[in-house]
Amino acid sequence: MASVACIGECMVELRQAQGGASAGQGQGGGLYSRGFGGDTLNTAVYLARLEIKVDYLTALGDDALSDEMIAAWNAEGVGTRRVVRLAGKLPGLYMIQTDAKGERQFFHWRDSAAARQLMSLPETDELLNSLMSYDIVYLSAITLSIYDGPGRERLFAAIRRARLLGTRFVFDTNFRARGWPDREIAREVFATALATADIVLTSTEDLLALYPGESHEQLMARIPSPELVFRLAEPVSLLRFPGGTSEVRAEPVTKPVVDTTAAGDSFAAAYIAARLAGSDPVEAAHAGHRLASLVICYPGAIIPGYAMPPKKRHRPAASRQATK
Repeated sequence: MASVACIGECMVELRQAQGGASAGQGQGGGLYSRGFGGDTLNTAVYLARLEIKVDYLTALGDDALSDEMIAAWNAEGVGTRRVVRLAGKLPGLYMIQTDAKGERQFFHWRDSAAARQLMSLPETDELLNSLMSYDIVYLSAITLSIYDGPGRERLFAAIRRARLLGTRFVFDTNFRARGWPDREIAREVFATALATADIVLTSTEDLLALYPGESHEQLMARIPSPELVFRLAEPVSLLRFPGGTSEVRAEPVTKPVVDTTAAGDSFAAAYIAARLAGSDPVEAAHAGHRLASLVICYPGAIIPGYAMPPKKRHRPAASRQATK
């Protein structure tokens, strides 16, 4: 069975409840619901729902909230054997607000979160050596932003070793400027990740924030990876892969858009799952758009299980090497 290692951070999520404001609290006041979320964790959950064996690699505290996270991930089928627990630490926290169009704004409290120490622990070597046992290692630019320079180099070195044994590296360019000291450092880290990745999932939103004013062609030319999915502002993806290019357009969304949180995360999960199941990049991009189109019609990052699309049979991959 194909396996994926998702690396990153899950945080406590506070999401404003609709109609929760009360007198004297102002437009931003009111009740908040508590959950858990993080870009790579969202992808891991959707991968598990799509019947892909997935482990989540992160660090958590020894507190009750971290216990709840572990229980929730196990309930979703996400493997937790690679989660390091740190005494006296806590997970990070973020608050999410959405406007009338479903666009979101985030507020973070995460500077001392346990996940930031993952690349500098006694367990780190064992964790990184395990990467070579997976078919795919998936992480995002947000993942890279929480580690320091030596930590990132340690991670990239481990990914390069794993790739020598056939593991593929999928990099999602999910860029949040507030997570980086400055854009120049972000550009340097991006250059390394893009040069290392086998598959890059990116968007105009991410890349134009780093390289303002460049055309689609210029942005795509910056990415040397053999397989590229470039999502435009409209629901269209431009694909580049060995032997060809293609444009994949999403079907129109027929329900109201409620919350765009995790649209890209769910796209990544469906794309990876389809590729592991033997679909070509075009079929995989269609799968990504289908799932993302459903996710944005529900509040929060993880939609109810009953709302997941019906499972589609893909051409089975004959072996690990056959899917390279």
